[in-house]
Amino acid sequence: MTTTKIPTATKLAYGFGAIAYGVKNNGFDFFLLLFYSQILGVEAELVGLALLIALVFDAFSDPFVGYLSDNTRSRWGRRHPWMYFAAIPVAIAYFFLWSPPEGISGNMLFAYLVVLSILIRTLITLYEVPSSALAAELTRDYDERTSLMAWRTFFGWIGGTLIAVFTLAVILAPNEGNPSGLFNRDGFTTYGLIASAMIFVSIMVASLGTHRLIPTLPAAPAKQAKKLASIFGEILETLTSKSFFALFLATILSSVATGLAMSLNLYINSFFWGFTQEQISILILASLVGATLAVVIAPFFTKRFGKRNGALIAACATLFMSPVLITLRLLGVLEPMPVDGQSFLLPLIFVVAVIEMTLTISFQVLMFSMIADLVEESEVKTKRRSEGVFFAAITFSAKATQGLGIFAASLVLAFVNFPEGAEPGQVADSTAQEFGKTYLIAIVTLWILRLLCVRLYKIDRAAHERNVAQTLTPAE
Repeated sequence: MTTTKIPTATKLAYGFGAIAYGVKNNGFDFFLLLFYSQILGVEAELVGLALLIALVFDAFSDPFVGYLSDNTRSRWGRRHPWMYFAAIPVAIAYFFLWSPPEGISGNMLFAYLVVLSILIRTLITLYEVPSSALAAELTRDYDERTSLMAWRTFFGWIGGTLIAVFTLAVILAPNEGNPSGLFNRDGFTTYGLIASAMIFVSIMVASLGTHRLIPTLPAAPAKQAKKLASIFGEILETLTSKSFFALFLATILSSVATGLAMSLNLYINSFFWGFTQEQISILILASLVGATLAVVIAPFFTKRFGKRNGALIAACATLFMSPVLITLRLLGVLEPMPVDGQSFLLPLIFVVAVIEMTLTISFQVLMFSMIADLVEESEVKTKRRSEGVFFAAITFSAKATQGLGIFAASLVLAFVNFPEGAEPGQVADSTAQEFGKTYLIAIVTLWILRLLCVRLYKIDRAAHERNVAQTLTPAE
């Protein structure tokens, strides 16, 4: 471990691995609800319930994966054996999520979705938790951790966004055989194949790209025979930090908000704003621009304001982005896209989306960097380095994106009686207005609550440097 800067090549290799999680997240957030409810005929509430069930399994599996990762002893260190192991199984499972058996349909697919969701989320945990934990091991530096997390978050968003844009613009593009491209079931099979390949490649690049650093990383503690109760005790002791609890709640709220927004993105853009599929593809590119800008903005916020204050600034500013535009539409100041497409609405929403995504992604970067700084605080108190446990807890809270987020999205659709199988232009404006109002109330409430939670985080630059000084050995 080091307190100096990390080589750019290492940052890029490490960050590239986040494409796997980004692709998986994007698929669950952006396409899954639409694919299983509107195309395969599973009731929206059941799709949300399936992912909520998987979330319950995560609550038990994620902390144990983190603990196992912290205590793994092998010639490949603590993290890499799990990273390598997950690559092939998670890619295969993700492909079959988008290629369900032809013999079953409708609500009969509920059990299939539950099993695949649990399997994929468990397998991605076996990679994501050890991989995320590496961030706190590669450097102790306050600013360098933000830079490392900025690249990781950048690649995660880039990977997810590129596959979404390509899927909408190419794979699901309307044609003579499928005039409504979004409802092309075979297209989703193609998407599953490409996305699975991206997941496998990104995991292998990150694993191989950081493999040479294994000898420099902290080793597992001495092996001890422990009962299940003592393992739980260690995990709970590690996670008793008030600052951790604040971030844990903030991450859950942020993840639910992100899951809600991503799951309903196609609904908002298609039915509320009236954009075409081609125009929606353009809007998705805002994520690419936002992720790129966040690589610069998040480290700047860290140096200028500190991580906590930078996160608060980003969270506050987000409240004045898309919520304001939706409010203006509900008040009649803004109108949905006209049929001829001649309107300033698309460029306006694109610019706002870029700013909002830059702030959102910067917020995520700062949150993950703040988690890394908890490792030394915990080490001072417990005399153990528990990167895996911390990042497992945050990985679990982030997975609420698919569980609670999509479940919340399904509840919004059910609350406004949104018609199943409806295509753009077939939904009454009154329904679209009620949908927009309900979505606005839900998203703003979640954003305000996460802001209040971040305020409880206490580790600033000075506190972190004191913790690092107490954990450094003379050789370091």
